[in-house]
Amino acid sequence: MTDRSDSAVPHEEASGAAPAQERLRRWRMVLGGEADGTGCGLSGRDAAMDGALAALYGGGGGGARPARGGRSAGLGASAPSVARWLGDIRTYFPSTVVQLMQRDAIDRLGLSALLLEPEMLEAVEADVHLVGTLLSLTKAMPETTRETARAVVRKVVEDIEKRLATRTRATVGGALDRSARVSRPRHRDIDWDRTIRANLKNYLPEFGTVVPERLVGYGRAGQSVKKEVVLCIDQSGSMAASVVYASVFGAVLASMRSLSTRLVVFDTAVVDLTEQLDDPVDVLFGTQLGGGTDINRALAYCQSRITRPADTVVVLISDLYEGGIRDGMLKRVAAMKASGVQFVALLALSDEGAPAYDREHAAALAALGAPAFACTPDLFPEVMAAAVEKRPIPVPDDVRPAVPGR
Repeated sequence: MTDRSDSAVPHEEASGAAPAQERLRRWRMVLGGEADGTGCGLSGRDAAMDGALAALYGGGGGGARPARGGRSAGLGASAPSVARWLGDIRTYFPSTVVQLMQRDAIDRLGLSALLLEPEMLEAVEADVHLVGTLLSLTKAMPETTRETARAVVRKVVEDIEKRLATRTRATVGGALDRSARVSRPRHRDIDWDRTIRANLKNYLPEFGTVVPERLVGYGRAGQSVKKEVVLCIDQSGSMAASVVYASVFGAVLASMRSLSTRLVVFDTAVVDLTEQLDDPVDVLFGTQLGGGTDINRALAYCQSRITRPADTVVVLISDLYEGGIRDGMLKRVAAMKASGVQFVALLALSDEGAPAYDREHAAALAALGAPAFACTPDLFPEVMAAAVEKRPIPVPDDVRPAVPGR
């Protein structure tokens, strides 16, 4: 079977078509022409979809060149043919499938160079992975393409903000208010759950009630900074999607007056991009995807900027493949936690599944009481809220934190 199984193939039910014939048509669309043993011919829209798939995943005809594994493909390195193909797949496939096929075209056929042409960028379907590819090409990007690239990146960033910003502000803002407890609250500010738990010893069974001798209430939101957040982001090539999401979240958190947010990116060098946090696009173009990794150096810089340890949350976003001093990295994490810092290690901040990561380092962090797990963007607000309130971090059910000996 060909690689077409990597991509969803839409289909149309042929009205009145016999079930057996329809089944053959679908198998023909999945298998492609190279492995076709169905005897089923294609025409019209089916033939056009098959051609678009064959150009990427199979033997596509004119302009073909060898792809990895000895297969051939029909896109070649021609900008006009790629532009036509991009138009075709947007016509025949839904947006999610288009994004997957674009990703495959970049990976399989080495089309990254074509993204340096403005007309190509205008034709592609923008997503987080495309942004990561563009950021890795910034050094080679000609001036004529740079503004188009920024527009593509901005569109993706605005879509992410639209989806996540309101919920993040509400969730983290609520946690900040709850973290400031008062002992003489107004009636409407009473935290009844904590008040009942604090007064269980005063339970009167004959009346079936608790006498609330001590009230626990929510603190009212003020303008002063209550918590400090440090996002420390690994900008190695494998972390591209995480860099995009972390930059957006950094900008959202920086917009909250009761938070002081710092954003630091690193490879073997450390760059503080806090001054650019008002525009996540500027943050992204300030990164430099690729290169080595020195987590110890990055954490040393973050540690030097912490002024209120008990009110600070440090979020390390990294696959933990350390090129620096391993023992030094772990000692810094231990020192920060001992001083009162809430420390969380996210192995990835993306929509994908379990990432590749250094299990030994993740286990060592877990042994220090620093949870290490992959996090989706939708879960990130709850993770931050728990860290702010110093509650157990909500690790997803399908993710088992690394533990020593595993």
